[in-house]
Parts: sequence; C-alpha cells; structure tokens
Amino acid sequence: MLGWLFASPAERRLLPGGRFRGPTPFVIAIMTFAMMTVAAAGLALSNAAGLVMQGIENRYAVQIPAGSDRLPRALAAARSAPGVIKADPVPEAEMRKTLENWLGPAGVDDQLPVPALITLDIAANANLAAIAARVEAAAPGARFIAHREVLEPLLRAIWVLQWLALSLVALMAAATSAAVVLAARGALDTHRSTIEVMHGIGATDVQVTNLFQRKIALDSLAGALAGALAAVLVLLLLAGGGTAFAGDMMGRSPLHGFDFVMLGMLPLVLVVLATWVARTAVLSTLRQAT
Repeated sequence: MLGWLFASPAERRLLPGGRFRGPTPFVIAIMTFAMMTVAAAGLALSNAAGLVMQGIENRYAVQIPAGSDRLPRALAAARSAPGVIKADPVPEAEMRKTLENWLGPAGVDDQLPVPALITLDIAANANLAAIAARVEAAAPGARFIAHREVLEPLLRAIWVLQWLALSLVALMAAATSAAVVLAARGALDTHRSTIEVMHGIGATDVQVTNLFQRKIALDSLAGALAGALAAVLVLLLLAGGGTAFAGDMMGRSPLHGFDFVMLGMLPLVLVVLATWVARTAVLSTLRQAT
C-alpha cells in the first residue's frame, strides 16, 4: 500500500532535488508551526472555560445592601435551607480591600457603605426559589446573584475565541492545500519533458503520479517535523512563564494529556492532507492533458 514511498534509484533520478528544495517544505513548516500554536491556545481556552463552568455551576451569592446588622439572620436562614451545602459570609475587610483595588483609598473609607455578602454552594437539585424566599424573609432586600450570570460575558468571549482558533486552524489547512496544489502543478510544468518521455515508453498516469506524490510526501514530512519542533520549543518556553502562571490559577496545567495527543497528530494530519491533495491535483492534471 505504501510501496510508492520506496522508489528505486532510477526513479529518484527522474525527479532530481533533495529535501527542502522548493516551496513545499517551507510552507508546510510555517503552517504546522502556526496550526499547533493556535490549536494549543484554543485547547487551553476551552479547558479554562470548562474549569470556570465547573467551579461556578452551583455557586451563588446573597447581597444585602447596607445589611451588616441583618447578616446573621440571613446567614442562619441560608444555612438552614434545604439544598444549601455551604454558606459563608464574606468579611467586610476583604470586601473593602477589593474595593480599594478599584476605587483607591476611597474604598477603605468607613463612610462608604459596603453591602453584606454571603457565598452559597447549592446542590444541583435544590429549589432556588425556596432558598431565596427563606433568605429574603430573614433579610428583606436581599438579592440572589448567580455567579454564572456574572461571568456569562467572559465565558461567551472565551467560547468565541476557541471557535475562532478552530476556524483559523481549518483556514490554515485550506491555505496549505492550495499551496500544495500550486507547487504540484509547478512541478508538473518543470518536468513536462520528462513526463512526455515516460508516457512515450509506456508509463501510466498513476506511475507518474506516484513519483510526484512521493516527493511531496517526503517534503511535507520534513517540513511538518521542522514546524512541529519549532512549535514545541515555543510552547515549552511559554510553559516556563505565562502558561505556568495560568496553570497555577487554574490549579492544574492548561493542557491535558489528550490535548497533547491531538497536537501531536496535527503534523501527521497535515502531511496526509498535503499528500492526498498533491496526488489528486497531479492525477487530475495528467488525465486532462491526455
């Protein structure tokens, strides 16, 4: 099945030129590097969004405007409500410290009213309306806030970015296919006299196609390996800085084991795609010429 990869010395002399001669290996190397880095970014975003969703799926907050005196009653009502797994008050000092990051020294001013806040972990099948009613009865004016609703714009932006990364990978694959078609047709024009001689001594279109297919496959493999090596080096460099920081924030590496398998498959997929596109283009051109 892969016999066309192992050409005889005589067949190799029909299409002279070693690896990394011509545009194909350089185009494949650049596209492999770009596809792997973009795909890695998309996978990291997807994993980050999944962790955020997992962390906030059943998390809520109860906000009591200027209600520090009503906080104990609301906290007791929340802890006694069926379906509440955990209810913790947010210390006022912590809230003022957060406000200081946004408002400056005014955030720690005692004259600035700060609402009381309770964070809740609620069971998946809990009755939110009943919990909210119990807390609001204990602390009038209390407002339930779903963490998911607050972070929805951020999650939507991450979702758009990861689909954009996937689209860019698909577009780069299409651009690579177009470049390979142009390279294959250019090689046909360059060796047209050789092809005519081969046809004259009885060579079939498939035999001629196998020669070009082999050359482009080897060029693509060399370019894909070079691009993949460059991408791995860049990703390892990032892993020592920003990616490691992201991993600390997420609690684990932003890329998982299956993600590395997918990234490792990209160069092979690109080589197979380039080889198939080249074979299709060369065979179609030869058949149209006869």
